[in-house]
Amino acid sequence: MLNFQAEGAASRPPLVTRPLLLRFVSIIGASTSFYLLLSVVPLYAEATTGGHGDTAGLTTGALMLATVGGELATPRFVARFGYRLALVVGLVLLGAPAFALSLSGGALWIAAVCALRGLGFALTVVAGGALTASLIPAERRGEGLALVGIVSGVPSLVALPLGVWLAAHVGYGPVFAAGAVAALAAIVSVPGLPDRDQTSGRSLGVTAGFRTAALLRPTLVFAATALAAGILVTFLPLAVPSASAGVIATALFAQSAAATAARWVAGRYGDRHGPAALLLPGLVLAAAGTLLTSLTRSPVAVVIGVALFGVGFGVTQNATLTLMYARVSASGYGTVSALWNFAFDAGMGVGAAGFGLLASRTGYPAAFALTAALMLTALVPAWRDRRTENSPD
Repeated sequence: MLNFQAEGAASRPPLVTRPLLLRFVSIIGASTSFYLLLSVVPLYAEATTGGHGDTAGLTTGALMLATVGGELATPRFVARFGYRLALVVGLVLLGAPAFALSLSGGALWIAAVCALRGLGFALTVVAGGALTASLIPAERRGEGLALVGIVSGVPSLVALPLGVWLAAHVGYGPVFAAGAVAALAAIVSVPGLPDRDQTSGRSLGVTAGFRTAALLRPTLVFAATALAAGILVTFLPLAVPSASAGVIATALFAQSAAATAARWVAGRYGDRHGPAALLLPGLVLAAAGTLLTSLTRSPVAVVIGVALFGVGFGVTQNATLTLMYARVSASGYGTVSALWNFAFDAGMGVGAAGFGLLASRTGYPAAFALTAALMLTALVPAWRDRRTENSPD
């Protein structure tokens, strides 16, 4: 097995380089655009269609399910056209359609716009993720991915609650425009990035990646936590109708802050002790937070529960991604990025779409509790992965 023990400071290669700093620009632009609208669009759909929770769920579902399809195709697109074109196309598709959201309040129109943005997001996260991994020294991968998590997490920390607040105070149109500009403005940084993977060796295909147990187990664990993430960002504003907008914004801020901090701690720990040991505690914390959020009539319970979920989510984000990159050669980074983001976005999309149907029959508190129970089924692959990692060669 790989040795994750930290090396001496003198022998550690530099972490932050000019290409990585340029990459941070597109990360911030894409993350801001995505999270600024993530909770706002479901609210807009509810307000304009007069629908129920299932309408809100379908908007997030359209966004994330389109993203999933795009993610599976992106490695092939990058292999043919390179990183830079993939990032440019992705940022355009993520940003430009946001201008069109306010042109119609119809459910089909909103879903179509969300689908286009989902394709753009897929290109930015898969192509960008593989490129980012190639810019981080292997000896500092956990720490580097944690830093990248902070760079992408800060925009979510601010943009997720800010979008809800702005929509309530200035309307939906300005929020949509801001989300569009954030993605489009980041295009200026792309020409300074490397264009192609310079490593040798045959790339691991996405289908082969799904058949590789060492990659599939972390994928399943992360998908379980992403399932709840999609539910919380979509339905929290609807599940706590008696709470003020300030309570919802506080809870979303707490989730983003906790996840960002946890990713950093998990990255530092993982480089020294191995990330596999973090899968179980991260999953349990995320499920516990989701269960506590089921107490929707208690603002304190909601804020604490969402924050606790954020800790578990941040831990599993860093641990699963670090573990998966460590198990492939550089030529497999695109596949790892596709699998990990597939878990993220498929989990969010399925969670949002399914939860709306479930909550309409059981109510929000019971639906949150059932979600927590469903998440715990991923304890099996998490436990098996830990035993495999600790077994002798």
